[in-house]
Amino acid sequence: MASGDPQGFTPYGWVVCLWVLIASFQYGFHISSLNQLQAVLTCRGHGLPFLHYGLPTCIPMTDTTFSFLTSVYTVGGFLGSIGANVVMDRYGRKGAMLISAFIMAIGSGLMGVAASLTPLLFGRLFTGISAGIGICVGPIYIAEIAPGSIKGAVGVLTQFAIVIGIMVTQSMGLQLATPLTWRLVLFFSAAFAIAQLLAGMFIVESPVWLARHGFVREKEMSCRRLWNDPHALRTPEISTPDVEDVEDPLLAAQDERSSLNPDMRERDEPHEAAVTVPQVLSRKEFRRPLAIVCFSMLCQQLSGVNAVLYYSNDILSKTVPDAGPYISLGVTVVNVFMTFPPIFLIDRMGRKRLLSLSASGAILSLVGVGWGLDSGAVVLASVTVMTFISSFAIGIGPVPFVMIPEVSPHHAVSALSSVGLTLNWTANFLVGLVFLPLRNFLADGDPLKEGRVFYVFAAMLTFFTFMLFETYRG
Repeated sequence: MASGDPQGFTPYGWVVCLWVLIASFQYGFHISSLNQLQAVLTCRGHGLPFLHYGLPTCIPMTDTTFSFLTSVYTVGGFLGSIGANVVMDRYGRKGAMLISAFIMAIGSGLMGVAASLTPLLFGRLFTGISAGIGICVGPIYIAEIAPGSIKGAVGVLTQFAIVIGIMVTQSMGLQLATPLTWRLVLFFSAAFAIAQLLAGMFIVESPVWLARHGFVREKEMSCRRLWNDPHALRTPEISTPDVEDVEDPLLAAQDERSSLNPDMRERDEPHEAAVTVPQVLSRKEFRRPLAIVCFSMLCQQLSGVNAVLYYSNDILSKTVPDAGPYISLGVTVVNVFMTFPPIFLIDRMGRKRLLSLSASGAILSLVGVGWGLDSGAVVLASVTVMTFISSFAIGIGPVPFVMIPEVSPHHAVSALSSVGLTLNWTANFLVGLVFLPLRNFLADGDPLKEGRVFYVFAAMLTFFTFMLFETYRG
């Protein structure tokens, strides 16, 4: 969109948008930050550690210990998401982002200087807490500052930043996974977090939060700096819509621009106190948006995307042996590339159509992966792994993050985001925990039955996609 568009961002508005997206980048970065470093970090194949600038070149640990270290990130994310609504309502969207960046700087820095397992664990936990807060507040912040005509496209940038973070850490790992340089990957994250903290001095608060807390002058200044539309300054209240205001929030394009834009609508609603997570869980008025948020998050995680990403090395390396790290990077590149289309399609096709297309492709692909593994058709399994990642990236991945602020009542958006992302982290953890045992149980020792587990994920994705659409129609 041209900078002169009356409904567009100013150049400064785009800077704020990129600043917010750093939290999503960090979330993706630390999902894979240890994957490429595993062998060198755990002293596998590099002999005994020696000191380099006063720090050991590796930290001996078993596969079980390393798995625990990796999973601590999910535990931290769970804790961060639980408390995110309190942080962003009390300290504002900008304040929550700064707290997230501060915790990330500590966590990444602690991991970077760790000389034993204990500081590694605490650092990993802190990075998870930071990511849990950041991934909750980021989509809300983006939705509250995005101009109406490109709101969906800007919302998709959350998922785009996540996959860019995954790709960057995979790429860095290929070059820096050596005894003398692996710590640079973690120092990079810490430096990036510090840069976000320093840049925060020049970033404005969300106009929505300012308006809700009575900071009228600050709200007007924020509007003026973010948007080209002068009429935004005259809106008495900037808010996200109640679910009841929209006949079908998943339907996109022109109707959505008029009904779902927080910055282009005038509303005379009274200020309502922000609700807490227990209130969201117990009050009848929030049942529908809560169900929509929860089902969308379950679609995302119970599709088995993380399990497929973890398992892709084993599948594809059968056709190209000894290329595991490059295969992981290749799958990540496909993920990044296929996140581009929804940026342009989400406001044209709409949330519902994009989700339907994405889920249909993902379900068929999961069946193809299972069939390919069970029949020994490695090429089929390899191709359908790629089509699954592509299908996930165009809808199931980005759309849930866009939907949370759009379907949530304005005074409950923080609490609903916290509940949704907490469920997201929990499902992520459970999928990672049960995937291998479930695969082995269903295969019953037969390598040609290992594909059965993917039928389970296809069934779960089908069920939760159906429930999501039924909730909208209900």
